[in-house]
This record gives sequence, structure tokens and C-alpha cells, in this order.
Amino acid sequence: MKKLILSISVLSLLFASCNKAQDPFEISKQHVGLLTDSTRVKDLKSIFTNDSITEAFNDNGFMGVSKSIEVFDKAGKKLLILNPEYKSDTTAVVRSVQIIDPRFKTDKNITTSSTFKDINSNYKISRIDNLINSVVVTVNELNASFTIDKQELPANLRFDMNLDIEAMHIPDNAKIKYFFINW
Repeated sequence: MKKLILSISVLSLLFASCNKAQDPFEISKQHVGLLTDSTRVKDLKSIFTNDSITEAFNDNGFMGVSKSIEVFDKAGKKLLILNPEYKSDTTAVVRSVQIIDPRFKTDKNITTSSTFKDINSNYKISRIDNLINSVVVTVNELNASFTIDKQELPANLRFDMNLDIEAMHIPDNAKIKYFFINW
């Protein structure tokens, strides 16, 4: 009986030590680094213990209900912009994460330094939206929206907002301006 308990204990320790630590810069459908699709505003300080979190204030000096929360690293470089349901509610869940820092990457190595070709080669594009100054490429597989500045497009596609832009219209070398993970 003692050998059985000892064996189970050793096996438990072995399995527990084999768990892969979460990469703080990995992006997937349910998480961005240590943030998950169920992270609450009140948990942000414990997640970003080595980083700085800023809370945006409105013109009157009060925290705005719909303002974003910015995360900076120790050196002062902006990493992420978080958008909770209601920022003033500490139990609110983070609904979208804007990726700023190129160290954050998907399992297929897509970062803010990637190009449209990288997205198109690695993921199925679900939708392309034509906005005033940008094109938004949506990838449902990641819950991601990639923004490309219209300056990256051919001149004949930049000004007509009624034009249905398709993947073949976007140059392979068009750079990602930024992207969001939406939950």
C-alpha cells in the first residue's frame, strides 16, 4: 500500500513538472499572453506585476466608462491596449486586446511586423472590410481583426469606400498597422 501511494505521488509530481509554462507573448483564440477570454479588470494588476498599467481619464479628470487600459513594459514601451466591457466595473471582462508590441505572436508567427501575405498564407480570411483610412482583415480562426492602412493599397483602391476589396486586391507586402483579438 505504501509503495502504491509513493508511486502515485512520484507520478503526480512528474506530470506536474512536465506542464509547459505559458508563453507571455503567445496569441491564440482564447488568450493573449497571460490574458484569457475570461480575464477580469480586477485581475490585471496580478497578471502584469512587472509591467505598468494606465487607466485613461476623461476631460473632467474622471475615469471614463468606455476608455481603454494601456499596458507598458518596464522600459515604458507600449505592449497592449485592453478594452473591457465596462472599465469602471472591476468584475467586467476584457473583451478585446489590441496588439502593439511585435513580440506578441500567433502559433504561426504572425506579429504586428507581419505582412498581408503572412496572414493570407497561414489563415483563412473570413471577411475584409473597407473603411475610410484602412482595410480590416478578419480571421475567425483567431478571433482576430488585422488593420492595414489604405496607403499600402494601390492608388485606385484607396478612396472608394463602396468598393468590395478582396484578398487579391491587397499587395502581399502590405504591412499590418495593428491587430485586435476579440472575445
